[in-house]
Amino acid sequence: MSFIPLLPGSLSGPPAERSDAARNRERLLGAARELIAECGPDALTMDRLAERAGVGKGTVFRRFGSRAGLMMTLLSDSEAAFQARFMFGPPPLGPGAPGLERLIAFGAERIAYVMEHGDLARAAEASARSRYEVPAVKLWQRHIELLLREEGMDADPLLMAMSLTATLDPDRLLHAVRVHGLAPERLTDSWRELVTRVVRGR
Repeated sequence: MSFIPLLPGSLSGPPAERSDAARNRERLLGAARELIAECGPDALTMDRLAERAGVGKGTVFRRFGSRAGLMMTLLSDSEAAFQARFMFGPPPLGPGAPGLERLIAFGAERIAYVMEHGDLARAAEASARSRYEVPAVKLWQRHIELLLREEGMDADPLLMAMSLTATLDPDRLLHAVRVHGLAPERLTDSWRELVTRVVRGR
């Protein structure tokens, strides 16, 4: 089964738009980034964004659809780059390495991604109607499932992929680092141990 990666800007709609619409979009995104830098993503609301950008709230909703849509748009470029690396990039993250090696590399890359973009990713998932139906999350889960099948797992690889995806949840990872003081390297080592045991059955 093949997938089409989320290209930059694709989370918010068709990439082609009028120049004035593109300028308005960039102005809104710039204002959103300013607010996040000042107050964090949890404090970013559609009302505050409209006020900062000097537009009506209806304009913000027409552009992004929802707060989740806004958050996903802010993540679009970084998420597209991550997807391109694990779908088309060099091994071991990309094609060409054994399934287990790719699973280990995927988790390590995702943990690093959350350490860099975690607050925004967490806010995007929390704002979604169903965090489990976010297209990017469904794509990661399917990717993990395919790698498990490649390694010969026949004991419900779909359910196992769902369980493994949950261990990379931004809330969980950030909580482990910020509340329990765990180093990201320990999270990566734990992921390696987990998927190795899952694949090898011991």
